[in-house]
Amino acid sequence: MPTIEFQSVSKSFRMDRERPRAFQELFISLLRKQRRATEDDNIFWALRDVSFNIEPGETVGLIGSNGAGKSTALKLISRIIQPNNGTVRVSGRVSALLELGAGFHPELSGRDNIFLNGTVMGMSRRTIDYKLDEIIDFADIGEFIDVPVKDYSSGMQARLGFAVAVHLDPQIVLVDEALSVGDQAFQQKCNERMLEMRRTGVTMLYVSHSLSSVEQICHRAIWLHKGCVRMDDATFKVASAYYKYGLERRRHDEVKAEAVRPGSGEARVTHVEVLGPDGAATMSVTTNDAITVRIHIRADAPVKTPAIGFSIVDPTRSVHLAGPNNTMANFRIDELHGTCYVDYTIASLPLLPGEYRIDAAVYDWNAVHCIDFLEGAGRFGVYPGGSKETYGLIALNGAWTYTADR
Repeated sequence: MPTIEFQSVSKSFRMDRERPRAFQELFISLLRKQRRATEDDNIFWALRDVSFNIEPGETVGLIGSNGAGKSTALKLISRIIQPNNGTVRVSGRVSALLELGAGFHPELSGRDNIFLNGTVMGMSRRTIDYKLDEIIDFADIGEFIDVPVKDYSSGMQARLGFAVAVHLDPQIVLVDEALSVGDQAFQQKCNERMLEMRRTGVTMLYVSHSLSSVEQICHRAIWLHKGCVRMDDATFKVASAYYKYGLERRRHDEVKAEAVRPGSGEARVTHVEVLGPDGAATMSVTTNDAITVRIHIRADAPVKTPAIGFSIVDPTRSVHLAGPNNTMANFRIDELHGTCYVDYTIASLPLLPGEYRIDAAVYDWNAVHCIDFLEGAGRFGVYPGGSKETYGLIALNGAWTYTADR
């Protein structure tokens, strides 16, 4: 029997405008409502005829763009809202990490809120006592555990909320971007805890915009698009299809922005490909893979001795990670003309898991005159598997030695 079952589920919301603040506004709004009585313009369908099953012990990622219906699905499972049509069946005790800390009583201390939340989840006081020190240690908020929650920062509330939710023996865990709380060390601790729950057979439905974390945690993924299930398959297959969709959509947006693109325009970067270890174009690699960045160019007029370069950018942190060009290596290209491409080969990609953007540019040899600059010329994801290092942005791949003083 499935732990979570959706059968032809639809859910809509009414998109009401601002409440009227005066009698005249109320009168006008009533007239508008009469005119719209037969229209659906103010109805938003978050989910339409959605069906899927999640079996006991499965860890499933839920991906999709903003407004696709991901959070709505989690709220239906946790009984916060009810569907308009269809059936949602849930078998087991649910711990929902939707808005971490939202269920805390502001006047009670963190310690008291642990007991309150545990009791709501049906746990005995003895069981909560047994788990208490482990929860406090995991949350890592120190002496604030006995301070009223109203005096916590949002980050502290989220840390305690996550700690409570994952330590009170849930049978089903719903996670909505919970791993974005805290610093990187705490995020890693959250990630390890979720992997541990997966090993112990806890059923999880995990919502995230980070495909790398979904692939690390989940064996299966469901892609929601405009309220419908677009794809339901192994995570790596769904993630690859979602990457390609996103790239095509961004390319379409970039074509519309072509008119205001920087540069004199004698040559244009058309797109950038990432070639994997097998030499084939790919949108996903792993840390330490050998890759080639291929910059495709169209030159409508001859360009003498160009400087061609690219940048690898972490868009979530707005961090510029690398920016090589051919002049740095004293690699001279006499002339660009017609269609061509330039390759830059990286023997071992040091980037840790994440999603990355490639910007590409063509300048004169002295890097003074801009001929073309294309932001988002290419995109690719780095997935776990190529390195055991997990903190930071790059894998150093160093070697440890130990020497004892005598």
